[in-house]
Order: sequence, then C-alpha cells, then structure tokens
Amino acid sequence: MRSSKSLHNNLMVMRNVLTAFLLGTPLLFAQLEEPVETPLTPKEDALEQILSERESQEALDKTIVEARKLGISDQAILEARFLFHVDRAEDAEIAALLPKFLEREEKFELSDSEIFGSVDDWQAVVEYVRAIAAMQKGDKDAFKHHITEAFWLSPRQGAAFAPHIDRMRLMDAMKAVRVDLEKLYPNTLDDESTSLESILGDRKGLLLHFWSPWSRECEATLPDFFLTAEHLAEEGVAVISVLPETSAKVKTDAKAMLVSTEKKIPGAWIVDTKKAPISNKLRIQNVPAVVLLSPEGEVLYNGHPTNEDFWKALEKLSPEIKRPEMRDD
Repeated sequence: MRSSKSLHNNLMVMRNVLTAFLLGTPLLFAQLEEPVETPLTPKEDALEQILSERESQEALDKTIVEARKLGISDQAILEARFLFHVDRAEDAEIAALLPKFLEREEKFELSDSEIFGSVDDWQAVVEYVRAIAAMQKGDKDAFKHHITEAFWLSPRQGAAFAPHIDRMRLMDAMKAVRVDLEKLYPNTLDDESTSLESILGDRKGLLLHFWSPWSRECEATLPDFFLTAEHLAEEGVAVISVLPETSAKVKTDAKAMLVSTEKKIPGAWIVDTKKAPISNKLRIQNVPAVVLLSPEGEVLYNGHPTNEDFWKALEKLSPEIKRPEMRDD
C-alpha cells in the first residue's frame, strides 16, 4: 500500500509540472522533504492516481470513475484532465475543456485546488484555455485577447505562451503562401534535379518533410517517418524529404545516413536551393518539420510531425488517411 510520503511527493511533482508549464522552463525536481511514512487512505490513493496517470485517455477516464466514487472533487478532476493534456501537448483536448473551466471559473476556491498556488494562476490558466480554444478555431483576435489577459494575470507565463503565439503567427502567415511547384531542386542521392510538380503528379496532396542528418530527433524518428511515408503514398499523397542545409558536408552525411538504412527509401529526397530556399518561404526554423500542400501549392499544415493537427489536416485531405501504428522500440 502506498504511503502519505508517496502522495506528498506526487502532489509536489504535479505542482512542479504546473510551475514548469507556467514558467515555460525545463522541469527540475527539487529535493523533497521526507514526510512521515504512513499508509495512504483510499481517497488519497485515488487522488494520486488521477494526477499522475499519463498512459492513455481510457486509463485516465477509468481512474476518474474510481476517484468520483471516493469523493474526489470536480476541481481536482478538472486539474487532472488539464495536466494530462498539457503533458501530451493535446491542444484540441485542452480546448474541449473550456466549458468545464468556465463552469468552475466563478466558484473556484483555492482550498479546493490540488495544483494551483494562487487565484491568479487559476484565472491565467482559464484565459490560456480560452486562447487555445480560439486558436483551434483560427480566431486570431480572440486568441490575442485571451493570451494577453493570461499574461497580464501571470507574467511569468510568457515563456509558456510563446509557442502558441508563434503557432498562431505562423498559421496566419501561411494563408498568403503559394509554393512554386515547377521550381527545380537537386536530388539528395544523385546529381539529377526534379520539380515538386513532377513528384506530385495527379495525387491528392504533397507532403514536404524537412530533416537533417545532424538532428538526433530526425535520426531517431527516421524509421517512423518511413512508415508514415509509405502509408501516405498508398493513400495518394506524394512525399518529399527536403534537406534545408546546402553544404557539401551535410549532403554527404545525409546520403550516408540514407544508404546505411539498407531499406527501400520511400518518397523523393531533395536538397533546398541557396537562392530563394523553400525552407525560408515556409519559415522552417527547426527539424523535423512537415508542410502539407494542396495540389495548387497552398499550405494546409506547417509544424511538427507529431502534432495532432497534422493528422487532422491529412484526414481533411482524404478521410481514408489514418495515423499508422509506430514502432514499439
């Protein structure tokens, strides 16, 4: 049976998680005091379970059902759901929590909270959830209003809000972008050149995958990308991997990495141009990144490949497209 020490430590961890979110800083666990070792009550155990569950939505829902039976408050359950989706970077699910946050906004009592240290932190997170909901709808004005209100309530949250502000600005900028599909690019594996248009053909859309052999994340996720590329090819989406850097060294390393896989390399692989690079046009600042284009060169998605919005954009392009199962290792 777990002890009150375990509950104390986990509540401290949850508050650290929230603090790291509010501050936008890496989570560094402080040395925790060693409380007296006493067994947890069933209610304390249930509270610990809902605040620490991260396996899946189904697992969280199951722990919440048991927690309700033991009298865990609606406030604690809402906080558990919020932390669950924040940790998993699930913006759509965070936005879906807005009605619950609004329902509790006026009747919030700090004494009922398990993770908030002040009323301002609570109100700031309510505004944050409002901002995420506005971003999901593409409502720029509402997003700016609510993110500003959240910042006013708790200025220390600035770093946590920055990625969402960047995301909204990028989405807004991409509305005016049209990619030149006829432009020629050198291939990564040989000296030939090709155009995006020739690879797109009569397919439903075109996925640009920006990568680098010098990125540990790109190297680690390359097998998963191969699975995704093969799946999309089967569903009528052309896939092109773009090397943003143009130095001889990076091109040599890129070719060596691809050859070393000893597997069939899906899609086309090209190197960006020094003059008017497409990576600049699409504001690619980090890799891996993916950009989904319509057959007319319009940007349908621009961001990280693990973002749920990427797969939603693909499903809009073709309802048959579903996220494939990734490797277990």
